[in-house]
Amino acid sequence: MRIDAYSKVSQIYQTNKIRAMEASKKTGKADQLEISQTGKDFQTVKQAVAGTEEVRMDRVEEIKNRMASGTYDVSMNEVADKLLDNYFNTIV
Repeated sequence: MRIDAYSKVSQIYQTNKIRAMEASKKTGKADQLEISQTGKDFQTVKQAVAGTEEVRMDRVEEIKNRMASGTYDVSMNEVADKLLDNYFNTIV
């Protein structure tokens, strides 16, 4: 076996690989991203919630006025129920 013939054959295969890679790069498609309608709706809702206040000042003022006038009545049973619900929801 002649070594110089083997290296020439090897070079031919190497050039074919390079040509094949160049050809595949030219015919490649561009990446494309498409967001579903559910995703778009989620983004819309997320932006709407981000724009709202965390504390409803109108409700706070109403409760302050009722407390000042003495008409704000709180049921101790409802408070206890809410505390227990909150406690058991944080444990689970």
